[in-house]
Amino acid sequence: MADLEKLVEELSKLSVLEAAELVKMLEEKWGVSAAAPVAAMAVAPTAAAAAAEPVEEKTEFDVVLKDAGPKKIETIKVIRQLTNLGLVEAKTMAETAGAKVLSGVGKEAANDAKAKLEAAGAVVEVV
Repeated sequence: MADLEKLVEELSKLSVLEAAELVKMLEEKWGVSAAAPVAAMAVAPTAAAAAAEPVEEKTEFDVVLKDAGPKKIETIKVIRQLTNLGLVEAKTMAETAGAKVLSGVGKEAANDAKAKLEAAGAVVEVV
């Protein structure tokens, strides 16, 4: 049996992107999905009930690269800093319009990444 304390310690060292990649790999290996099951409603809510429900604030954001801009090398450097990707992967991402640089990150991290990429000359959107 694996030493669970050691495993927890190792997993705690992962970046957000590495943890997301680990989830994808485990989903593929085990043939499961980590997404929470969504219960379908049997009856459509009325307009009054829908208005009474609080609006859920979005907590996870994606940073999408629209264009690398005129300083592509600077953009590639920033992508590498944000994602820990290799040079080839970062270059490919910079050349791909609509590429997700970060996925499922907090609002502060998304805005920080956007600011860094825009400072490098890229056109970025947080969704």
